[in-house]
This record gives sequence, C-alpha cells and structure tokens, in this order.
Amino acid sequence: MDQRRIRYPTAPLTNTKKLEHAMSAKLLDGKGISKEIQKETKVKVEQFIADHGESPVLAAVLVGDDPASQVYVRNKERACARAGIESQLHRLPATSTTEDILAKVVELNEDSQVNGILVQLPLPDQADSRVILDAIDPQKDVDAFHPHNVGLISQGRPQFLPCTPHGIVQMLKRCGIETTGKSVCVIGRSDIVGKPMAMMLGQKDSDLGPEMANATVTLCHSRTQNLASITQQADILIAAIGRPNFVTPDMIKPGAVVVDVGINRTEQGLVGDVDFDSGKEVAGFITPVPGGVGPLTVTMLLENTLMAAIIQIKSIA
Repeated sequence: MDQRRIRYPTAPLTNTKKLEHAMSAKLLDGKGISKEIQKETKVKVEQFIADHGESPVLAAVLVGDDPASQVYVRNKERACARAGIESQLHRLPATSTTEDILAKVVELNEDSQVNGILVQLPLPDQADSRVILDAIDPQKDVDAFHPHNVGLISQGRPQFLPCTPHGIVQMLKRCGIETTGKSVCVIGRSDIVGKPMAMMLGQKDSDLGPEMANATVTLCHSRTQNLASITQQADILIAAIGRPNFVTPDMIKPGAVVVDVGINRTEQGLVGDVDFDSGKEVAGFITPVPGGVGPLTVTMLLENTLMAAIIQIKSIA
C-alpha cells in the first residue's frame, strides 16, 4: 500500500498546549555509526576472502529509471566497493512485466556466484511486487522480505534481519539506548519497516542481547484513534509513514528518543516524518534527515550479503 495516500489521524491536542520540557535533543548520528559498522564489515569481508578465495556478491535488479531508485542503487554500489563486496547491477526496462522480472530473479537464484539478491522497490504498476519478492531464494533474500525469513523473525530466530529495522537497533545499541522495559511506539505498519520493527523489539532476545529487545510495543497506523495520546507515552518513538513533518512536538514525550525513518522530497528539500526543528526541543535524542537512518539501511545490507555468503558456503560444505 502506498503510505503517502493514507490519511493518518491528526493529533487531538491543540497547538497552544505549552510544552513543560524544553531542551535541545542530542543527535543520533546514523552516518557516523554506519561508517563505523562498514569498517567492521570490511574486516570480516577480508577474512572471508582470505578463507574462501572470493568476495561476497550482491546483485541488484533495477526496473525502469526512477531517479530516487537510481540514487539508492548507486549508494549501495559505492558502499559495497568500500566493504570489498562485489556488486552487480541488472537493469530492466520500465515496461518489464512480472514474468520478465521473474525470469531475471530465477537466473540470479541459479547463479552460484551470486550470494545476495535485491529487487529495488518500487516496481512499475504492471509488476506484482509480492510475487517477485516471494520468488527470491530465501538464502539470497538479503532484504529479508521473503515469507520464510519474515516467519523466522516472528519466531525470534532470524536468518536475516530487515535492513532498516536492524540499522535502527544497531544505532540505539551503539548510542547506549536500551529498549528492554521501555514503551515503544511505531507509527506505520509497512512490511519493510513498521511490522518487522515491532516484532524485533517485542522479542525476548536479539542478536545484540536482551537489552535491545523486551520492549512494550504499540504499532500505530492510519486507523489508530487518538494517535497523539499514544505517542506521548512512548519512551522511544519511531516514525515510518512517509508523511513530511507529520510528528509535531505535542506528540512527543519530553526526553523521548525519536527515530525518523521518513525521507520526503519537498520544495524545501529532504525532510523526515518528524518536524525536526521543533521536535528537537522536546526530544532527548533525535535522528536527522538526511544522515540518520538512511545510511544504516545500506550498511546492514552489506552485513546481510556477507551473512548470505557464509550461509551458502556452509550449506555446500
């Protein structure tokens, strides 16, 4: 579902409400943290190459010429190069059908040299995204969109973690922000961010330890009533709906951690789902846009590609 077309409920509070807690939030530097993780990944990739004589390979399928998608794919190619991961780009015309894209996915599934497959979204209207994503080999599904991998996440035993939610947890961990026992509100129920984020934080444990799980999670969406009354209770507020400046200061609990997943192109430039300038005066920690969650999404894709290569090596041995 196109989140941009959803009418989210507005906050029931008036803008005249005085904020009792005025402050300037500390920035969560996703860009800096992503560089730190990429350095760690590069060391692990170098060890993989030393052990196996070849580098992990990530294959991206780009359909059409959407400018934003081209930028994302270019960023992924550059990140792969920095980490020592080989990248492939398979371009298909915008007129490609579901069958055309499926044929390319099958080809990459069968290519033993390819460890990870990523189909860049969104796809053209005539292509069935769900059918195409379901066709990716679960062992090469580095976006963690396949039902097999989603099911493993729900059971708390993931093969891969979806890149954006995983990046968020990594950022919180490295900034010393634990989630155990905290009230977390996630705005947005997409399969890419909202739902997996809620599942991960509600588990008993995580790959970063139980302190980065065990949260009490509320998943809000377009039918949520009295949204602001819920978001105001959250120790950690994660906004992922694709609505520019939707989260206003009176929706934020004073001192809360605010994670902005949104990247919205406006006449004023790139903005997030959170009104950053006013929100930072209420929050205790906040992510900027750009430079917050986005770089971590790409970085965790590299980690998943390396993990996929390791899994495939083990399955052959």
